[in-house]
Amino acid sequence: MAQLYNGVWRDSAPAAEEIGADGQFRRQDAQFRSAISAEPGAEFPAEAGRYRLWVAAVCPWAGRTTALRVLKGLQDIVAIEWALPGLPGQGWIFPRDQFGDTAEGGFPLHRLYTAHDPQMTGKVTVPTLWDDRSQRIVNNESSEIIRLFNAAFDGLTGDRQDFYPEALRPEIDRWNAAIYPALNNGVYRAGFAISQHAYDQAVAGVFAMLDQMEAHLAQHRYLAGEYLTEADWRAFTTLVRFDVGYHGAFKCNRRRIEDYPALRNYLRELYQWPGISETVKLDEIRAGYYQLADKHGIVGVGPDLDLGTPHDRERLAGKGVWLREA
Repeated sequence: MAQLYNGVWRDSAPAAEEIGADGQFRRQDAQFRSAISAEPGAEFPAEAGRYRLWVAAVCPWAGRTTALRVLKGLQDIVAIEWALPGLPGQGWIFPRDQFGDTAEGGFPLHRLYTAHDPQMTGKVTVPTLWDDRSQRIVNNESSEIIRLFNAAFDGLTGDRQDFYPEALRPEIDRWNAAIYPALNNGVYRAGFAISQHAYDQAVAGVFAMLDQMEAHLAQHRYLAGEYLTEADWRAFTTLVRFDVGYHGAFKCNRRRIEDYPALRNYLRELYQWPGISETVKLDEIRAGYYQLADKHGIVGVGPDLDLGTPHDRERLAGKGVWLREA
């Protein structure tokens, strides 16, 4: 696997060390798990202009964080750096370095990791949340970054929207626990499988989960019921990539999201939420997945997808976003 070994970047077959003898893909855990806090004396205090989010348009895990950054109005609080398209031998490449200067030939993200730890061993991933002041990585686990964005900066922004409200946490956690292995990671288990059995098992799980979500969303506006929560946004980043990426490049081709009436419209409602469409780059997503899966780098031509068309979700009861008590 392409990663750092004692501070030295080594390029090898993508995900090679994450595939077991049974041909199944198993994702490695993130290594940086610190938090941003408004508490006095916090190691990483909640301050405007201090933090920088490094992301790539193709990556669904990064997509979670770009969505929450917009939903919580953090555009002027947390800066963002977008990777250049493609995943060359040096890994994710950015047009600017950690100091905000234009990098001639591009800035490989692994240099950010060795700036944090010159002897770093491990994967170099997006999203990565970086502290400009201390020149350290705060966190590179997307599920934790979105929780930070949901609450850590509320004292600065005054935003009361809560995408992980305490009263709904059991239901949110239930959906997250089901969707992550079967769908979010399931499409990768299908796409990176190197045995027929591993592929068959993974793709069966993908469509079983889509069928379950379809049945639920035919009767409920959102996954946790009447309120839009982080469970919806964690699902969204896979759904929006499905037809243009996973269906063709990862061979998850039993059905498209467009073939599911409820999921089709649910996806459109989320995509049309204010600010979200600007975080989704469908052409770059399509190209990125075919480049991962096709050794010749040939990008499939379709399907054409217009997520701006009307949806019918208003017919279902829904109260929008949960607001914290003032």
